[in-house]
Amino acid sequence: MPLAVMSTEAKQAVQDFWERASCGEEAYARGGSLRERLEAHARTRYELEPCIRQFARFESGRGLDVLEVGVGMGADHLEWARHMPRSLSGIDLTERGIAHTATRLALYGLRSDLRVADAENLPFPDASFDLVYSWGVLHVTPDTPRAVREVLRVLRPGGVARVMIYHAHSMVGYMLWLRYALLAGRPWRSLADVYAHHLESPGTKAYSPAEARSMFSEFSQVDIRTVLCFGDLLQGAAGQRHRGPLLTLAKRLYPRAAIRRLLPGHGLTMLIEATR
Repeated sequence: MPLAVMSTEAKQAVQDFWERASCGEEAYARGGSLRERLEAHARTRYELEPCIRQFARFESGRGLDVLEVGVGMGADHLEWARHMPRSLSGIDLTERGIAHTATRLALYGLRSDLRVADAENLPFPDASFDLVYSWGVLHVTPDTPRAVREVLRVLRPGGVARVMIYHAHSMVGYMLWLRYALLAGRPWRSLADVYAHHLESPGTKAYSPAEARSMFSEFSQVDIRTVLCFGDLLQGAAGQRHRGPLLTLAKRLYPRAAIRRLLPGHGLTMLIEATR
C-alpha cells in the first residue's frame, strides 16, 4: 500500500477516535448546564495537570499572534483568549473539538479564528505567528516530524513554540507494557507498539529526549524536560481505553510517594520550548 494512502488511513483513524469524544470529555465534562460541564472539565484539567499553566504561561501571549495546534475541548484556548493576544487562531482535526472550543469562547464573549485542519498541513502562510502552542497533540498525527516542521514554518524569526509530546520511558509506558505485553504473554512487544495500540488514538507515539531534540533540530534553541503526569501517578481517569476493577485496585495500592522520589524523570509528559 502506498505511504500516502497509509498516512491518510492512519489520520482518519485518529480523527474517528477523537470525534467520538474529545480528550477529557467523558471523564471530566460533568454537570448540569453546558457551561457547568465545560467549567468542570477545565477545573479538573488544571487540578490534575498544574504544569500546563506553568508551561504555557498564557499571559505571555498578550499582544502576540498566537496559534494553538489541537484545541480539543478548548480549555487552554480560552485561557489564551482571556490574555488578549493580538490575534488568536486554533486548529483541530475534528469538528467536535472546534465546536467545543467555539462554544466555550462564546460563553465568555471571546473569539478566535478556529478551523478544522491538519497539524501536518497548517492552513496559514509562512511566518504568521509569534507563538505556537500544542499540548499532547503532535504525537498522535502519523508524521510527527512533518508537524514539527509546520510549526517552524508558521513561526516568525524569534518566535516560540511550546509543545508537549509523550515521553517514551515513562511510568505510563511501563504499566501499559506490563499489562499488554508481559501479562499478556507477549514480552517481546516494544514500548512503541504498546503505545500505538493501547494508549490513546491508534498510532500514538512517544519519544526519547534525544529523538525530540532531533525533530526540533532546525530551531535555534530547544529546551526539553520531562515531568510526571497524573497518569504516571494513577490519579484521575485513565483515558478512554482503560476501565475496570484491576485499575481501581491499582490506584489504591500505587506507591505515589516513592515514584515521585525515586523516578521523577520517568514521566509521560515531555515539555519542549523551542525558539525559531
